[in-house]
Amino acid sequence: MNPYDIKSLVVLNMGVISIMEKNVITALILTTAAGLSTTIGSILGLFLRKPGPRFMSATLGFSAGIMLMVSFAELLQEGIKAIGFLSAHIGFFAGILGMFLIDVSVPHDYIGQHDRSGTKDQQRLIKTGLFLALGIGIHNFPEGMVTFAGAMEDLNLGTAIAFAIAIHNIPEGLAISIPVYAATGSRQKAFLWSFLSGIAEPIGAIIAAAFLVPILTQSLLGWMLAIVAGIMVFISLDELLPVSRSFGIDHLPILGAIAGMAVMTLSIWILR
Repeated sequence: MNPYDIKSLVVLNMGVISIMEKNVITALILTTAAGLSTTIGSILGLFLRKPGPRFMSATLGFSAGIMLMVSFAELLQEGIKAIGFLSAHIGFFAGILGMFLIDVSVPHDYIGQHDRSGTKDQQRLIKTGLFLALGIGIHNFPEGMVTFAGAMEDLNLGTAIAFAIAIHNIPEGLAISIPVYAATGSRQKAFLWSFLSGIAEPIGAIIAAAFLVPILTQSLLGWMLAIVAGIMVFISLDELLPVSRSFGIDHLPILGAIAGMAVMTLSIWILR
């Protein structure tokens, strides 16, 4: 081989590696920002103490709409392009099943789903906050892989996913901070627990980067995106919408969901 050809090949390979490293860093930044948006909800919770049912209902419905639109309009479609219709849907339903198993194994609940206004039992409130932080943290872990996989496929797709996850992480931060602050009176503890649940997302992304990047192929990415679509649909239908409706505000959850779909449709169109 001509020495100049070898030099050109080395330069090309170095350029590919540099682009890959840049994509990994960008994906990790997006995931960290999405995960730590729980702290936004935590800060709001420290000021609101007990957010109104209309606020929680609309916000959770809005989050569900965003996640559903991203799943069906972007993630599943990209999976079908990469691995075919049947394989993508197998991955999609595998994601739903996997999230179902996590959901039934780890109890978690949102403040406001049940009336706790009359209780003065601090231990109960602390326990509630702990289970919330643990459950949401475990649910956030695969979401970190979601954002990472999307950003590795396409930066615009990763940005859209990060935005969707960030929006639905805000009420989760609220849910954690409210019982902890009510029980302990400590803003620091309420903020810390919310932060720890959110940090699970960049941890999930780091693990994905460490183990998946060396073997990442278009086919593997297609499987990941299809599975992720299933995960996000399950979270929307089993968690966000039911909790949104539990506040008893007629039509507000579905209006929030429609608004979320519209906003995400607009953001996907702008990012293309």
